[in-house]
Amino acid sequence: MTSTDVTGENSGPSGYAAARLRLLTGEAPPGPPRRTALARLTDDWLAALHTAAAPPRGTALVAVGGYGRGELSPRSDLDVLLLHDGTADPATVAALADRVWYPVWDLGIALDHSVRTPAEARKTAADDLKVQLGLLDARHIAGDAGLVAALRTTVLADWRNQAPRRLPELGELCRDRAERQGELQYLLEPDLKEARGGLRDATALRAVAASWLADAPREGLAEARRTLLDTRDALHLVTGRTTDRLALQEQDQVADALGVLDADALLRQVYEAARTISYAGDVTWREVNRVLRARSVRPRLRAMLAGGKAQPPRTPLAEGVVEMDGEAVLARTARPERDPVLPLRAAAAAAQNGIPLSLHAVRRLAATGRPLPEPWPADAREQLVTLLGAGEATVPVWEALEAEGLITRLVPDWERVRCRPQRNPVHTWTVDRHLVETAVRASALTRRVGRPDLLLVAALLHDIGKGWPGDHSVAGETIARDVAARIGFDPADAGVLATLVRHHLLLVDTATRRDLDDPATVESVAAVIGSPSTLELLHALTEADALATGPAAWSSWRASLVADLVKRVAGVLAGDAPPAPEPVAPTAEEERLAVEALRTGEPVLSLRAEHPSDQPEPEPVGVELLIALPDRPGVLPAVAGVLALHRLTVRSADLRAVDPLEATEAPGAAAVLVLNWRVAAEYGSLPQAARLRADLLRALDGSLDIRARLAEREAAYPRRRGGTAPPPRVTVAPAGSALATVIEVRAHDAPGLLHRIGHALEGAGVRVRSAHVSTLGANAVDTVYVTGADGSPLPDARAVDVARQLERALA
Repeated sequence: MTSTDVTGENSGPSGYAAARLRLLTGEAPPGPPRRTALARLTDDWLAALHTAAAPPRGTALVAVGGYGRGELSPRSDLDVLLLHDGTADPATVAALADRVWYPVWDLGIALDHSVRTPAEARKTAADDLKVQLGLLDARHIAGDAGLVAALRTTVLADWRNQAPRRLPELGELCRDRAERQGELQYLLEPDLKEARGGLRDATALRAVAASWLADAPREGLAEARRTLLDTRDALHLVTGRTTDRLALQEQDQVADALGVLDADALLRQVYEAARTISYAGDVTWREVNRVLRARSVRPRLRAMLAGGKAQPPRTPLAEGVVEMDGEAVLARTARPERDPVLPLRAAAAAAQNGIPLSLHAVRRLAATGRPLPEPWPADAREQLVTLLGAGEATVPVWEALEAEGLITRLVPDWERVRCRPQRNPVHTWTVDRHLVETAVRASALTRRVGRPDLLLVAALLHDIGKGWPGDHSVAGETIARDVAARIGFDPADAGVLATLVRHHLLLVDTATRRDLDDPATVESVAAVIGSPSTLELLHALTEADALATGPAAWSSWRASLVADLVKRVAGVLAGDAPPAPEPVAPTAEEERLAVEALRTGEPVLSLRAEHPSDQPEPEPVGVELLIALPDRPGVLPAVAGVLALHRLTVRSADLRAVDPLEATEAPGAAAVLVLNWRVAAEYGSLPQAARLRADLLRALDGSLDIRARLAEREAAYPRRRGGTAPPPRVTVAPAGSALATVIEVRAHDAPGLLHRIGHALEGAGVRVRSAHVSTLGANAVDTVYVTGADGSPLPDARAVDVARQLERALA
């Protein structure tokens, strides 16, 4: 693009707009060439506007910030300074500014503009750090080039002179922004500019380098910045908006525009770039703090040592590893080329002492270290376990090893899960970071198990199969067995690790989706686990996995259900036979409600908060809702619908008929149905029992149209979705129970889902014995135990037919 495209008769907005459109629609290749061409085109246009306005001497147009760096995305703001030396009449300068600014506004381009003398620019920079950062990238566009060069020199000198004061301020600015925006490398809808590891952090690293006080690791930094800029360019073109947030609904289009396979591949690229910038930031800010500490101490040292040089003390940590100046570094006698265990020993020593592993040490280990023999020697395996057991301090050390490729060298299968996004919003982290976080959580549970080493390694590997197609637990079992053999576990221990990985979801899935009073449930779990020691490990792994997933994945309610299941399974493994299935006698409260329902012929309700019994002052794990009413069709969908209308989340439901001869002494009385529900308020407080009862009466007599009310609420407050939810899937669990047929429903969570399930099962002519609800994020897994009219499990063909009917009804 030449300057003639926007000069002369084409210097107006329409000439620039046409040239800009041609450039963005294919005249220049994407990436840095297009950004440079767009900046040059804009320079030429603004220079033509400046010249056409007959500017007085001593004025200049200056590009600052991203425009100054030549990083113009299709919808970027223009940051422009009109600089003048103060000799021209203020009205003349103002008129010049208007003749430059207004054509920009006429095109609808966002403009961050200012008019200042060099002295004013310098003072504003001293008062406003963001202004000073923008001026560090000042670039001449038009007018007095000497004036611009002088300003650049002065601003850069001020920045270097004031660095000891301004850099801590810049670091605080970066930390505050990270706290508000989160970490780019873990967000499903990241802000490419503001989130930690984004473009602003990359700019901050340039500013630190310009101070000459410290410098960032440069390897990969330019490529990471380019990846984020290319992604932002595509995002602007796809959306036609000025935005830096990579929303879910736009990721496939952005991936296509960049020639990337799909949205997951796009996010992995973005996460890799963000991780590079974040790690460079960690290293750089440590160095800044080290230099500033040294500068504050140096005058006193000089006075004490009379000019002699003082070396920071070196404290031994492990063989070949010492602490120096707050970091773990290699000892002078260390020989990575002869000591293959040194990388793990250095990492373990750093994590155990809660200090970072120095950049120089990691790079030397990566460049000169010898590969470990296979199987690993016992010392290497012990050092890995020590590293994983260090708690929160494990994370930064692990990241340092990852940044230099040492993790994939130790565990090659790690590459498939590295930076892999997890689309379920319940997950806080990418797959690889989730694995490390699970090990962190497991480190706090090592006193509960006899083999802490197996717990920590299982935590690290439990989701390793997510890098492969199919069921990640099945794939992970094979990988875990191979990794265990490679790192030196014997076949028996390798088998335990494989079992833990294969069944890491068994306890929580069973506890939340199956009837724990059914002996078949407990016996099936015991048969899979096989031994008390494996059960002990799996219990700890289940808790660590859930805690590392996110706040929605673990609760007192889930913990109490899992603990109950573990207790029952432990009894079976110890040789205690589970009690034979017998009708459960009604409690005193259930009997009271049944008598009242029988007397009045109407529903009777009771609400009671539940607490775990093993805590002195426990938090509630939910609310028990008891309902008794004369048996009649449509009870389950009616109650489920009313609860949904009152925004109560159902966790479980147990339905059974109470013999009127047991509830009263009135022979010949009608059957009474008792429903025992565990519920929790979606938000706010629980509704009054009287309101629930009134709505239930209306639902049962048909005066309350639950479907219509739920549809109205959904229309009034539609849930935002990033994409189309997959269709529901209904299956019959094989050998799930000797008492009933177990039907499992997997569907998108929505208000009234259990109401729809109950309505469909009523239509299929089956009776619901109990229901168990498990919800993680947008995904619901509802398990219902059903029988025929005679109370027996359904024949196989009938069960499959009911499942198909239910699936069609939900679709």
